[in-house]
Amino acid sequence: MAGYKGGISKSTTAIHLATYLQTLAPTMLVDGDANRSATLWASQGGLPFQVIPEGQAMKFSRQYEHIVIDTGARPTPDELKDLVGGCDLLVLPTNPEAMSLDALLQTTEALQQLGGQYRVLLTMLPPPPSRDGQEARVALEAEGLPVMRASVRYSAAFRHASAQGVPVRDVRGNRAAKTAWLDYEAAAREIVAAVGG
Repeated sequence: MAGYKGGISKSTTAIHLATYLQTLAPTMLVDGDANRSATLWASQGGLPFQVIPEGQAMKFSRQYEHIVIDTGARPTPDELKDLVGGCDLLVLPTNPEAMSLDALLQTTEALQQLGGQYRVLLTMLPPPPSRDGQEARVALEAEGLPVMRASVRYSAAFRHASAQGVPVRDVRGNRAAKTAWLDYEAAAREIVAAVGG
């Protein structure tokens, strides 16, 4: 996960992709964000995978088939270069707000100079009648960016999941949580297919 802006569901996306990948094989999430959002989410012991601080990642990496990295906002050019060189696919979450889309375009400009594979995942899409999600998709595709077919709708269930320290699929008594999980499950399947897994 990478992006030049905070508040775009980067950590939420990392947690839910790692949740899905754990169903396939042992998965580790590397928390490289200074805010330590993933570590805080995991502190209640309700996540089905291991969250490791970035400084300890090398020590544990051999034990896991899948590694998801939650980066800090606004990675430096060197950090971005290392990410591109060290991952199979970089996922760039973004919400449809204008400032987020501008930051995404800065990220993709830097990535295009470095090469490497990446996909854009639209997140926090508002419900109808808002057309913000559709308009963002059209604008990004017009820029020639690889926008994922899957997208993640806004749901208060993610706040409940974070507060409970569990993936959204494990939030109890909230019907919206199932829909929220299905969005991330579809995104995760698309990512696995993109990397040939």
